[in-house]
Amino acid sequence: MAQRKRRPTVRAENQRALLEAAEALFAEQGFAGATTAAIAKRAGVPKANLHYYFPTKEALYRAVIERVLTAWLFAVPFDANQEPREALASYIGAKMDLAREMPLASRIWAAEIMRGAPIIQDFLDTTLTDWVAARERAVKRWIAAGKLKRIEPKVLFYMIWATTQQYANAAHEISTLNGGRPLDDAAFERAKAQVIETILGGVAA
Repeated sequence: MAQRKRRPTVRAENQRALLEAAEALFAEQGFAGATTAAIAKRAGVPKANLHYYFPTKEALYRAVIERVLTAWLFAVPFDANQEPREALASYIGAKMDLAREMPLASRIWAAEIMRGAPIIQDFLDTTLTDWVAARERAVKRWIAAGKLKRIEPKVLFYMIWATTQQYANAAHEISTLNGGRPLDDAAFERAKAQVIETILGGVAA
C-alpha cells in the first residue's frame, strides 16, 4: 500500500508563512521599515508565535537571507568532475530560474549588500567564501585542462551573478521594456538560453 505523504506540522506551516511574509515585507520596506507585528499579521500568526520561532527581527531576516543563499549556492552540483559546459550551463540556468522563483529574496540580498552587509557579513565570510574557493579550484582545473579560456574565476562568477540576478532585481525594468508585461515562459526560456550561450561562448575553449 502506498505510503501517505506526511502533512506539514503546524510548526512547519507557521514558519513557512512567517518566512514568506517576512520576505515580502523586507523587500517592500527594508529591514528597518518592516516590523515583526506587521510580519506576523501578514502571515496570520500571533506575534508571540513569531518570537517563539524567531526571537528577534534580525533572526528572522537572517533566516530569509540564509534560505536564498542556500538555494543559490547549492541548487546544482558544480565541481571539476563535470564537463565545464555542462556544469556552467546547469548553474546559470538554475540561477535564472531562481531569479524568477525568488525575486523578493534576491532584492533583499542586493539591498543588504549595497548597505555593506551589516547583518549578514558572517555569511559572506564563511558560506559564500568557502563556496567560491571550492569552485575557483574547479575553474582553474578546467583552464589547466584547456577546457576554458584563461579567466579569473571570481570574474566569471561576478558575471554570472550580475546577469542572472538582473531578472529579479530589475524585473520591473524588464517588464517595462517588454511592453509593460513580465516575460512569459517562452520569452524567459529564450532569454535563459541566450544568457547561457553568450557566457559559455566567451569562456569555453
